[in-house]
Amino acid sequence: MQPTEPSADAARRLCVSIHDVAPATWAECRTLLDAVAAVADIPLTLLVVPAYHGAAETVPSFDHQLELRVARGDELALHGYTHLDSGPPARGWREAYARQVYTSGEGEFAALAVKEAAERLKLGMQWFARRGWALHGFVAPAWLLGAGGWQALRETSLLYTTTWRRFHLLQTRQSVDAPSLVYSSRNAWGRALSRQAVSWTGLMQRGAPLVRLSLHPRDVHDRATILHFQKLLEQLLRQRQALTKAAYAGTLLASRDEASSREITA
Repeated sequence: MQPTEPSADAARRLCVSIHDVAPATWAECRTLLDAVAAVADIPLTLLVVPAYHGAAETVPSFDHQLELRVARGDELALHGYTHLDSGPPARGWREAYARQVYTSGEGEFAALAVKEAAERLKLGMQWFARRGWALHGFVAPAWLLGAGGWQALRETSLLYTTTWRRFHLLQTRQSVDAPSLVYSSRNAWGRALSRQAVSWTGLMQRGAPLVRLSLHPRDVHDRATILHFQKLLEQLLRQRQALTKAAYAGTLLASRDEASSREITA
């Protein structure tokens, strides 16, 4: 597939991210990267989990692969620390469903107290710093970010976070409505339904300033899902400029500063 360049004055953006990036998932992530590259050579945001499911050891070959991705223009963002929910018991059936069923117990920041959330953010940021990698953003596993996680995150120097529905600038409290296009891969029925849901949601966002496409390692196990997101990506790139999440955050800040300047000089 060949990419189609968006028009020079395109104001609409696209952020493509790959979640759950870790040594244990790298073979699947590599397949996702190749599938995206078959459509277009675009900058991506890789959401990295430093101690995925408790595996905190250093894997030099994995670090080297991430170095190569950074060198080609991709962004690395922090995606939790362990990607496992070890918070207090759920309160009520809705929270229990979100934390235990919907996310299979991987919503790490869903219910952490401020102190614990801050400690995990610190560990993740130190992990990046030891490798000399720039870090601008954080995305909570399964986009579940409780009150403690929000408070701890806003006390960091990080630039942005994303929830399932919105893109947030942490320091200015500015946010953009941008529901993520994401696939479910639990069973054949769910995969087929999610492909329809992604198509419908993408159609509803045709004029939105930002569209987010979120890919997961599990997506590679269904060929129909791969073909679907490749076709969707090709369509989106006809009308949108692909940016990393950090780059998009930069455009929001620049727009805000420009608007402030106009108000001062008016």
